Amino acid sequence: MKTYAQTLDYLFRALPMFSKLGESAYKKDLHNTLALCAFLGNPQHKFKTIHVAGTNGKGSTSHMLAAIFQSAGYKTGLYTSPHLKDFRERIKVNGQVCSEEYVVSFTHGIEPLIQEISPSFFEITVAMAFDYFAQQQVDIAIIEVGLGGRLDSTNIIDPELSIITNIGFDHMNLLGNRLEEIAFEKAGIIKPEKPVVIGESLPETKPVFLAKAASCQAPIHFAKDHFQIIDFESKSGHLLVKVSKLFNQDQLVYELDLPGYYQTKNLLTVLTSVELLIQQGWNLNWQLVAKALKQVKKLSGLHGRWEVISDDPLTVLDVGHNEDGIKEIVKQIELTAKQSLHIVIGMVKDKEIDKALQLLPKHATYYFTKAAIPRALSESLLQQQAASFGLIGNAYPTVIAAFTTAKQHASKDDLILVCGSVFVVAEVI
Repeated sequence: MKTYAQTLDYLFRALPMFSKLGESAYKKDLHNTLALCAFLGNPQHKFKTIHVAGTNGKGSTSHMLAAIFQSAGYKTGLYTSPHLKDFRERIKVNGQVCSEEYVVSFTHGIEPLIQEISPSFFEITVAMAFDYFAQQQVDIAIIEVGLGGRLDSTNIIDPELSIITNIGFDHMNLLGNRLEEIAFEKAGIIKPEKPVVIGESLPETKPVFLAKAASCQAPIHFAKDHFQIIDFESKSGHLLVKVSKLFNQDQLVYELDLPGYYQTKNLLTVLTSVELLIQQGWNLNWQLVAKALKQVKKLSGLHGRWEVISDDPLTVLDVGHNEDGIKEIVKQIELTAKQSLHIVIGMVKDKEIDKALQLLPKHATYYFTKAAIPRALSESLLQQQAASFGLIGNAYPTVIAAFTTAKQHASKDDLILVCGSVFVVAEVI
């Protein structure tokens, strides 16, 4: 049997991997996932789930919910993608990654079927997660959609609750060029008679959600109709958010260990979800929720969301990479005290790069780079495209070279931001 390192090498090398190859690795149907899970005895039917989709915020929302269920004493599975440092980050139970031995034994056992049906890397990881959660006999698993929703490999579950955080422009080559088309794909996770929470909606997307929910006879809840943000502030690396419950006007203050101001949107989605889960009979309460939200990173291992890794100078990592993600990063930059701004940035070829670049501040010093994956846009091309938007800086062949140079040039009162791609952030971590 292979070692863990050999097994990962096999999985990364033998299976089409979207993070490396892009569109060519995306399987536009559920046949392989269904075949893999049938071979495993359909583990996805052996535990309860919550399904989370969205253009942005689905990772943070998933981790918050996992932290809440863990704090309530439930054995909680969490499936997310992609990973930052270790493949096993994708598959956790109560915040602990699955063992290397499990990854090896699972891959060894399913290798004959891999040879037969040639699944993608993502299809294998989904089946692996479902099998692990079934073996671990979790009480609940929070399942983050990989891409889209309707045809995503995770969409073979029958969840207690579906969540769609928001809709924005991303992966248009696969999901469509109009918000309505993207919303249709995300709405594919709505299941018959199972409630769905919509974190944010737009005039173009709300009718799509309403129509899908009506066709499924699924109760639909918009977060803004349940809670609203009254005020928020940053304090000692945490985010204090005052929230009002609509209808009874109760106000509560939540302290999040996720300091990005954009987490206020995800918080409303989470609180609405918790409200519905309590109504379903889950043993959750608001005091427990407040306690869990103070330690999401500790409980679930979330990284890369306005993550401060140094205070001298202030150094932040953020995986925001699409138009809406960059918008939120820019707002956060404006609210952050600093003398000068240094931005280490790399992007992948199949994103709407110009839309992101035109949003970034022109007064920063840029360090253009690329992650060590085939999808990465070359640092020189990124530098050229950025220059057309007035973004000036040098190009560096590796992320570490760019980051090291930024640290050398920054003064103690400056801000260094690493962003543009999950894979760039991963290399810094």
